[in-house]
Order: sequence, then structure tokens, then C-alpha cells
Amino acid sequence: MKDTFKRIALSLAFAAIAGSGAMAQSHLRIGLAEDPDVLDPTLARTYVGRIVFSSICDKLFDIDEKLNVVPQLATSHETSPDGLSVTIKLRQGVKFHDGEPFNAEAAKYSLERHLSMKGSFRKPEIASIDAIEVVDPSTLRLKLKVPFSPLLAQLTDRAGMMVSPKAAEAAGDKFGLRPVCAGPYKFVERVQQDRIVVEKFTDYWNKDQVFIDKITYLPIVDSTVRLANLRSGGLDMIERLLATDIKTVRDNPKLKLISAVELGYQGITINLSNGPKAVSPLAKDARVRQAFELSIDRDALNQVVFNGEFVPGNQWINPTNPYYQQSLPVPKRDVAKAKALLKEAGVTAKIPLDFMVPNNPETRQVAEVMQSMLAETGFDLKIRVTEFATSLKQAEDGNYELFLIGWSGRSDPDGNSFSFHTCGSPQNNSGFCDKDVDEWHKQARIKSDPAERKKIYENIAKRYLADGSIKYLYHRRVLMALSDRIDGYKQMPDGLIRVVGVKLK
Repeated sequence: MKDTFKRIALSLAFAAIAGSGAMAQSHLRIGLAEDPDVLDPTLARTYVGRIVFSSICDKLFDIDEKLNVVPQLATSHETSPDGLSVTIKLRQGVKFHDGEPFNAEAAKYSLERHLSMKGSFRKPEIASIDAIEVVDPSTLRLKLKVPFSPLLAQLTDRAGMMVSPKAAEAAGDKFGLRPVCAGPYKFVERVQQDRIVVEKFTDYWNKDQVFIDKITYLPIVDSTVRLANLRSGGLDMIERLLATDIKTVRDNPKLKLISAVELGYQGITINLSNGPKAVSPLAKDARVRQAFELSIDRDALNQVVFNGEFVPGNQWINPTNPYYQQSLPVPKRDVAKAKALLKEAGVTAKIPLDFMVPNNPETRQVAEVMQSMLAETGFDLKIRVTEFATSLKQAEDGNYELFLIGWSGRSDPDGNSFSFHTCGSPQNNSGFCDKDVDEWHKQARIKSDPAERKKIYENIAKRYLADGSIKYLYHRRVLMALSDRIDGYKQMPDGLIRVVGVKLK
């Protein structure tokens, strides 16, 4: 409690300082629900990290409100008729934060770093790239092993982020401690679990649309404290407002609410074969996993925890997505059938399960509702609350049986499934492996016709939803609460906070 009040006091102090120097420097303060992991686009994997990257690391491409791919550091692209070559024209006159020029050689370096650096989480996203050619200083050509329809969508996120070759070579694996990119803001400092500070980059290629001098990101895990700071003026914006606080924001004339249904999902990952904790009947028998799912009432979960504001779901894309499989709708709760499946599987006693849950009020409440629901059919969930960054490492090490974790989502469905479903992929911490699922994903990546791709994804869904390691629960609304001092802010479905074009009154 003392830490909570200390954080409020510190934020109020920030507000007072900002207010006293408002004429000299505009300062935007953003409350984050967690502290990001490493600030290296090649190695990073957190949603809040992507929010910070939006201000410091421009990408080759971006998305618009309708999920169309639009140029950012690229200006155009052309795909060869056979789909095996993509030529990208680059924006000229762009500089990295260290003054080094951005050109085709730098873009080649960044992409090759994503492909070859030890521990890269970007490699599977762009693994179809076979070779990268510099055609001229402003033209890059990507040679592909096979046609890869999600490529441009992947380049709208961290795989498309460009880093300064000079800075990356000098820093090595410590680059994430002081990232140097080509975005509208340059990195100033980071104090773990406390703040990340960035300042306007005066040589930014689109500097006429950058109106705020300084941004401070403040990780505040307690959503109640984040909202209190926003209401008091200690923060200007917060991400992941609780659904139960929507009315509070709407009723406050000094605040604004902006929302969109997320591209990703929230779910429970089951450890199937990663280490010694993959030993429970849940991990070993698909019938037990089916009983687990039939114990869940997604509609009730949505009503109890989120006041009905979120979207129940059972797939890696939300029900409004054109790739959603309508033939596999959200299953209804069926306690009798769940118990029958457990009996069929030879389960006669309660199944105790280590349930790892990231530390924030909303996920804790979800975990408690899940615990209650599953207890009725024979599952004994032992909730273990863990700091978010720690939970990611423990998941990687297999130190869990169940993990309540989500994915912020990508504009192409491949970005929500491939790294989680295919054998040995970096995000596949459960150890799920099915050669047919791998092959279907390869086929979906080659096809460009949406109808053909959807049919292939139906095969994946039928197999994975029955036997796989993730039980999808719901899709959040991206809930951003803002001070009325903020003008020009638009919310994209990917949940990121884009600061170009944003002004403070």
C-alpha cells in the first residue's frame, strides 16, 4: 500500500513539474499495465514493449484503421508474378537517432539481424526470406524460399523495425539497454519497474507531425492506481482500462475513452511436453483437455469480470475476423459431458494444477472465476501470481502447468498462430507438435487467395482446438483512457499507441 501511495505522489510530482514548464516543453505521460521486457525489436516479445517501440522504432510498413498495409520507412513495394521476389523502395533522407543514414544497406542489416541473431523472436516471422539484395541505396529486394503471403503484414510490426547498424554492432546483445532506431522519439533512459523516457528526435523524417517534446512511460501494474493517476492529472493516458471502470471514465468530462476490439486473444496455455511439469492427466490426454474446456462458461466470464464489454472467443482471431471459422463456434459449458470425459479417461480424483497468472487485478479475477468454474468438474487450480516478465521466463523454462496469457495480435492470422502452433517455434512454450498442423501452416503461407487460406486454417482449427495447448477465452476491447488535453489520437486495432500527429492542449 505504501508503494501505491508513493507512485501516486511521484506521478503528481511529475504533473506539477510538467505544469510549471508547460511553455518550455510538452510532456506526455503514459501509464502502462506492465514493465516491458528488453527494448530490442529482435528479442522483445511483450505488448507493452510494442507500445514503447511505436515511438522509437519506425518500421518498413504500418497498418491503417482498416488493417491495410501502408508505407512507413518504405514508400512502395512490388511482388514478382511468381511470388518469390519482393522489391521495396525506401524513403530517402531518413536518419537513425545516432545520425547514421537509413538506406538499403541498413535495412538489409536489420532484417538479417532478425534472421540470424541468437534468441531472435522475429526469425520465424520472416523465415521465408532466403536472401536480401541491395539493388541501390534506396531499393531492397527480398528473395523468398517460397511465396509468403503474410510477409508485408509481418513487416508492419517488430520484424519490420529498423535499427542502426553502427549502434547495434557496438552494443551487441546489450542493444536493448539503449536502442537506436529511426522513429519520432529517441531513447533517453530506463529505470526498471519505474519509467522509460524518450525525447523528440529533431531529425525525424516526418518531424512536422511530431508535436510533443517528451514522453514518459510509467509501468503501474495496479489498474486502479493507473486510473487514479489519470483522474488526478499525474498521467495523460493509460492503456488497458478495466472494463468495470468504463462508466467512471465516460462520466468524467475531463476524460475520453477510445476503444477497438483487439486483433489478438486471451487464453490459457497448457504445458503439454515442456519439462517436468508436463506430467498431469491434462497434458497427457486430449479427453481431459476437452473436459477442461467444457468446464468453462465464456459468456459468464465476460459478464462477471468485464461487465459484458469484451468478446467471448475460442480461436486465435476474434469472431468478426474474416478468417474466423464459423463452423467451430464458441462451445457452451457442459458440466455433465466434462465429468463423463474425465471418467472415460480414468480420472477419479481432483486434478491439481499449477496455474501461473501475471500480476494485475483483472487477470487475477479471471483466474479466480476460472478456478471456481473448473472446480465443479474435477480440476483444482492452484493460482500462482507472478510478475509478468518473470512469468514469461518461467513459461519458457516449462515451470508451469497452466499459464493465463494473451497475445496482442497481428493483422494477418499467421501472426497469431504460426509461432504458437508449430513444432519448436519460439512462442510455443507448451511443446505442442503436430506435423500436419506444421504442413497446413506452410500451405497457408504460400496461398494468397483469402478463400483458399481460410479453408486451410479450418483444417488447423479442427485439429488444434481439439488437441492443442491453448484454450482461447476472449478478445479484449483495447480500452485507452485519455485526458481531454490530448488531441488527434487515433486507436488502431493492434492496440498500439501511435504518437505522431498527437497534440497536447
